Amino acid sequence: MNFEEKIDKSKLPQHIAIIMDGNGRWAKAKGQPRVMGHRAGVKTVRRITEACAKIGVKYLTLYAFSTENWNRPAFEVNALMRLLVETLNKEVKVLNKNKIQLQTIGDLSKLPSRSRKAMEKAIEDTANNNRMRLTLALNYSGRWEITEAARTLAQKAKNGELDPKDINDDLFAAALTTHDMPDPELLIRTSGETRLSNYLLWQLAYSEFYFTPLNWPDFMEEDLHEAIYIYQNRERRFGKTSEQIK
Repeated sequence: MNFEEKIDKSKLPQHIAIIMDGNGRWAKAKGQPRVMGHRAGVKTVRRITEACAKIGVKYLTLYAFSTENWNRPAFEVNALMRLLVETLNKEVKVLNKNKIQLQTIGDLSKLPSRSRKAMEKAIEDTANNNRMRLTLALNYSGRWEITEAARTLAQKAKNGELDPKDINDDLFAAALTTHDMPDPELLIRTSGETRLSNYLLWQLAYSEFYFTPLNWPDFMEEDLHEAIYIYQNRERRFGKTSEQIK
């Protein structure tokens, strides 16, 4: 079945968020070291990014490295940081060719200097692209983001710049790292896991979830199209009844 042909291009999700899971399991199943799974996962990032841009998705946010990932073996973390630099240096030309802007969310201050500088340069080099925004969540956690937003608003209140009574959903959302993009309508997670893993906890409140048993390196364009097709055939009620929606 060709799901791309079945997609209604007028009802695309503006923003897709993905938890790219299963690189290590993919490598293990092939008798390879985990880092080979991460390298294979990079190819999928390019494949899915280009597929999203091609069909007209405006925002794609990928969970690249969580704050909890620092707890992995040091050799794997170091390999991931080297792979990040290597990938950014290679992919900027491809991003510019496809007019894709690169951004990041998370605490970059904790990244190794070389990784942070490579990220900052890639962001600068793609700043004028406007076809789609690709955001990498690096050293990111949803709880960290919410805590930082609360701290920002509390400081404003302490400085007399904000009356606590005025704090509402919109004001809080404006203090988040994703303040300049819409909340994701669709979350995709690969590898068969069915949890959020501390990802975009505020933003995913009304997103549709799509879980697939495929490991990230095996996730193809047609799998993306199937996820979007299934999303488009769900009823999104936002607290209303089916009768109200119809």
